[in-house]
Amino acid sequence: MTIDFWGLGLQAVNVLILIWLLSRVFWRPVAAAIAKRQETGQAVIETAKATQAKADTALAEATQARAAIAAERTAMLDAARVEAETASKATLSEASTKAEAILTAAKITISHDAEAARKANESQASELSLKIAARLLERLNGPGVQSAFLSQLVDAIANMPADDRKALVAGPKGVEIVSATDTGAEQEKIENAVQTALGGNPEIRFTIDPELIAGLELRSPHFVLHNSWQADLTKVRKAVKDVA
Repeated sequence: MTIDFWGLGLQAVNVLILIWLLSRVFWRPVAAAIAKRQETGQAVIETAKATQAKADTALAEATQARAAIAAERTAMLDAARVEAETASKATLSEASTKAEAILTAAKITISHDAEAARKANESQASELSLKIAARLLERLNGPGVQSAFLSQLVDAIANMPADDRKALVAGPKGVEIVSATDTGAEQEKIENAVQTALGGNPEIRFTIDPELIAGLELRSPHFVLHNSWQADLTKVRKAVKDVA
């Protein structure tokens, strides 16, 4: 078997020509298109990267804003809670103060009412006691009691200043002897005793006042000499009120 070197050489030349033609006609446009596509792809990638960066920045800003809003919300809730607690404490304090004031006022009112009731009860008891005493003393009224009151009246007149006795004697309207009951036959005795005690003879009138209970009182337009159980009970009533 023989090798055809000329044929091989021609084929090699043909291959070389084909390769040169392909490189000049086909591979350069294809390479340019590939390069252009690579550039376009790279631009798209760069754009995508820029968009992703913007998205990341926006996401970061949104996350930061959300965090700020959450922090502000938390701060507002804390402030509202503190304000509510403060207002609640203030309200409770004010309510407690008002309640204490009302309780204090109620205690004072109760104390005053109790004191007033006690005084009223004591006053009523005193009045009842004095009424009972007046009834009992009224039953004791008699000649012996009247004689004792006459003696007391004479002594009281004798102990008066002399000028007062003279004024009573000189009075144009005389004097009045007041008794709880009708003195009857005792009037002359009483008149003589009173005139002797006064040291003169003034006109004497006799009147009856059941309110005296028992006793003899000397009266003139400007003077009263108390001498009765009514006067004594009045003194007792005043003393009881003063003590109360």
